[in-house]
Amino acid sequence: MRPVALLAAPVLALSLAACSQDPNSIAAQAKSGNRQGYISGDGTVEQIPAAKRNKPVVLSGKTLDDQSWSVADQSGKVVVLNVWASWCPPCEKEAPELKKSAEAVAAAGKPVVFMGINTRDNPSSGRATAKRQGIPYPSLDDQDGQMILALQGKAPTPPVTLVLDPKGRIAARVLGEVTSSTLEGLVDDVLAEK
Repeated sequence: MRPVALLAAPVLALSLAACSQDPNSIAAQAKSGNRQGYISGDGTVEQIPAAKRNKPVVLSGKTLDDQSWSVADQSGKVVVLNVWASWCPPCEKEAPELKKSAEAVAAAGKPVVFMGINTRDNPSSGRATAKRQGIPYPSLDDQDGQMILALQGKAPTPPVTLVLDPKGRIAARVLGEVTSSTLEGLVDDVLAEK
């Protein structure tokens, strides 16, 4: 039995080495830094009727520029919250759409506030990414992912965009990339509510 055991050890070692060299393995993809294996939402839109909305979102913190902000201070306005990260490829792709919507809503003078939530990211990467993308609104700094807990289970992975009604309740959600036309439509629907 000893010769078999002696042969089994090198075969096992060779097998394990071959697995770790697989360029398609999850470990290899993670080490490559190309973000190939990232999975986000599919763009599903959810609108929640006013009678079925949960309690107001309780969310506050510091922005990437160290300014205090809270949902409670936005009472009476529609709030758009976009959960994103510099390491999230779909977040990068949707950024021009968010910029377009924020600028259009501001130009129209609508009572709407945009705020990003830069989650599980470092502040310097978040600031650099937002600056490069020309995002015209601030983002909260959520390095440890704790702010996501305040979003009532509606933001499992970035990107997610939530529209809060003037009472601070979640009225709509886009799970995954959002387009400007979809987002502006959701905002207008909430603004039209009585």
